[in-house]
Amino acid sequence: MSANLSAILYLVSGILFILALRGLSSPETSRQGNLFGIVGMIIAISVTFLSVGNFSSGFIYVLIFLAIGGSIGAFIAYKIPMTAMPELVAGFHSLVGLAAVLVAISAFINPEAFNLGSPGNIKLASLIEMAIGAAVGAITFSGSIIAFLKLQGIMSGAPITFKGQHLLNALLLISILILTYYLCSTQLSNLFWILVAISFLIGFLIIIPIGGADMPVVISMLNSYSGWAAAGIGFTLENTALIITGALVGSSGAILSYIMCKGMNRSFFNVILGGWGGSEQSTNNQSKEQRPVKSGNADDAAFLMKNASSVIIVPGYGMAVAQAQHALREMVDTLKKNGIKVSYAIHPVAGRMPGHMNVLLAEANVPYDEVFELEEINNDFANADVAFVIGANDVTNPVAKTDPQSPIYGMPVLDVEKCKSVLFVKRSLSPGYAGIDNDLFYKENTLMLFADAKKMTEDITKNL
Repeated sequence: MSANLSAILYLVSGILFILALRGLSSPETSRQGNLFGIVGMIIAISVTFLSVGNFSSGFIYVLIFLAIGGSIGAFIAYKIPMTAMPELVAGFHSLVGLAAVLVAISAFINPEAFNLGSPGNIKLASLIEMAIGAAVGAITFSGSIIAFLKLQGIMSGAPITFKGQHLLNALLLISILILTYYLCSTQLSNLFWILVAISFLIGFLIIIPIGGADMPVVISMLNSYSGWAAAGIGFTLENTALIITGALVGSSGAILSYIMCKGMNRSFFNVILGGWGGSEQSTNNQSKEQRPVKSGNADDAAFLMKNASSVIIVPGYGMAVAQAQHALREMVDTLKKNGIKVSYAIHPVAGRMPGHMNVLLAEANVPYDEVFELEEINNDFANADVAFVIGANDVTNPVAKTDPQSPIYGMPVLDVEKCKSVLFVKRSLSPGYAGIDNDLFYKENTLMLFADAKKMTEDITKNL
């Protein structure tokens, strides 16, 4: 395949990737966005193979492993439940980072194969690119592993901090810059291996101080890191498609992280540097005296809803765990038949990753015009008769506005407590992912519905 044709086709794939991102920005166009992304990736992979020219016997192994990896990925994606999607994303990010490191190592050991020069005499620009790609890739890999362990519950979701942690992180980052400079000056292999090792270490250190409630932003940031790692390696390989794709993923992930940080009143730079949550060890350890709560059943909930003129649904991770979105849609349809106005309130970090709740509601065919983001609907709670909170916890906790010692202080939350009545579906009074008690449980206008979210919703529908 000629170089001109390859460039044109890579440009086409890049345009398709941009259209994919545009489509994925809304649930209404997300399927079309996915289709654009798939077609763009097929074109990019095909052009890469056809551009090589002379196919050696080694390509048979490439195709075999491509088939094996693709089959494993397709099987995992098909089988994975929506509740485990954040862990899956973190796992895939780690593989992107590891791939970047392995390509950088290959290029450093055997630069002739990549037309980058010879060992000890690698092109300066290529050496800088592979050093950056290897460093960012290693940080992405180890950081994603920690994120996966925290999301999976294998590792504590609480921030892990120690004295001098920020100073150590700063020194390690500076050492990476110094090592990159001396690597480019001397091209000593030992410096390259030390650079990779330190990058793996700092990946662990910048993620462990981040608390579980902040994982959605971490996932988004790691997504950005994986993109920049891919772009760096794209320059090393002189592959246009990899550069375009990496830049798109890196920039879109960074923009999303910024939007989420702004929406949660957090510092964007603290997230990048791993400082978010590093000094916030308080988990609201109040004495565990039994505070009075009002609990009810499906009949009580149905009575309150039947006599309401407006209901706001607040979904959260508990709904995802119970797979209650379809039962919730049936309950809402019943309410609407009775002339009750129903809308959905989505917090930017409800669930475990950006857009988690939107995807679940779209799966249940909830009309898009009934779903509102926090800033669009927060003022409506004061005028609503009933708020139906199904599995959400930290995103409805009033202490975010009242307790400066709380790990979630300053984070905008849904003003659920302003409703006339709050129905809170939860298995128990256990804290949410941030590990703090929710004051909303004990409000005078809150009725706790202790049950599995799906079963409780189905029972309410029967009573309606």
